[in-house]
Amino acid sequence: MLPPKTVERLSRYRRCLHFLIQEGRENIFSHDIASMLHLTAVQVRRDIMLIGHEGTLRNGYVIKDLHDKIVSIVESRDSINIAIVGYGDLGRAIMHYIQDKNSAIHIAASFDVNPEKTGKHHDGILCFHVNDLVKIVREQKIHIAVLATPPNVAQKAADDLVAAGVRGVLNYTTQQIKLPKNIYHEEYDMIMSLEKLAYYIKFDSDKQ
Repeated sequence: MLPPKTVERLSRYRRCLHFLIQEGRENIFSHDIASMLHLTAVQVRRDIMLIGHEGTLRNGYVIKDLHDKIVSIVESRDSINIAIVGYGDLGRAIMHYIQDKNSAIHIAASFDVNPEKTGKHHDGILCFHVNDLVKIVREQKIHIAVLATPPNVAQKAADDLVAAGVRGVLNYTTQQIKLPKNIYHEEYDMIMSLEKLAYYIKFDSDKQ
């Protein structure tokens, strides 16, 4: 199993290489990838070596071959069903982003409490009431869930997802959630990221 940070970088390499293929590029060197993604060439070469792929001193890497190799590793051979829990503005934006970016990830369902949203299709995805979450997650064989609920109900939703058999949770709420050790999960705190940027901008301004 690859380290989590390596998997993250491989995903970034894949997206970068995809754009280069669309531009008609055929070959690339590790230092070019590193420059595009603000990494070091040593790190890029190490990651690519970990997946058993090699380039040449003369031509570097064949872009399509490297792209396909990474896809075979980071993407599932079969479509993975996911659910969006919380179909407000954030949940809707996340859904659109996923639908546009990765064909191997299939949004099977969304969940909300608003009666104006539940029982209806939105962008081709049926929205269920959260009371039916456990039942639908099991029926649809959903393995990953994206949490976009209000913070005060995030833990309850996470507990229900675990009970339903979800294997991974991406938490977009500002509430940190507790999950069993066998559940993979990522926290995405937009406010923390913005405050981090604001701190460094303020730090630079104070030095001037």
